[in-house]
Amino acid sequence: MTRPAARLTLISHAMTDAMSAGRFPRDEPLSDIGRRQASPLDTDARALAGPELRTRQTAELLDLRACIEPGLADLDCGGWRGRALHDLPPTELETWLTDPGQAPHGGESIVGLVERVARWLAQAGDGGRTVAVTHPAVIRAAILVALDAPPESFWRIDVAPVSHTVLHRRGGGWTLRL
Repeated sequence: MTRPAARLTLISHAMTDAMSAGRFPRDEPLSDIGRRQASPLDTDARALAGPELRTRQTAELLDLRACIEPGLADLDCGGWRGRALHDLPPTELETWLTDPGQAPHGGESIVGLVERVARWLAQAGDGGRTVAVTHPAVIRAAILVALDAPPESFWRIDVAPVSHTVLHRRGGGWTLRL
């Protein structure tokens, strides 16, 4: 059975103090800079947002009446939440950055994130247009799924705050639109 065509616009949340400081996120609000980055978006698409405060605030600034979608939650960084990169054991950080199946922080691995996002994309969009405010990690994972790229490519994708990534589903798979 062929599913109806769908358009999914993924919007990365605006800046937070944790992003500026190079810390793993907690459920923090947008920074002053982040609150200035987003402006109202004129769309009639269905709107979704990840459950974290920073995604909900970005959706509000975009003037979206977003429903909370747990499948758009950020990568779970476990015991590293709130910690700066330079405070982590170098060997654990290297393991995490080079082996996408590992999660030395006790949270979610990159492979686990990609699998979670793939499951969400498989059921997302019953046709029509959707705008989803989420996290850079979730957007990277969605791009990997659309391109059928290996999880090792995760860190090679840079997702800027408040950037838009558009995916289209025609037939059985998603395609990336640049």
